[in-house]
Amino acid sequence: MCRSIKTLRPPVLPTEATEEDMRAAALQYVRKVSGFRAPAAHNRAVFDQAVDEITTATMKLLDGLVVRGAARD
Repeated sequence: MCRSIKTLRPPVLPTEATEEDMRAAALQYVRKVSGFRAPAAHNRAVFDQAVDEITTATMKLLDGLVVRGAARD
């Protein structure tokens, strides 16, 4: 899909993904799906809302994943 979105879970990422990492991935996803690198002023609110919602969904996903062989806190 979008080559600039990287895997954010251990052990692929050596450290735990930060909110900034997740937001950057969400932004890339929204850009790819919408076809806009930067939205027009009249689309800014819905663009930003999508980035926020995808960031939240990414946090929930990564928090809930269980990776075999990885220690769980």
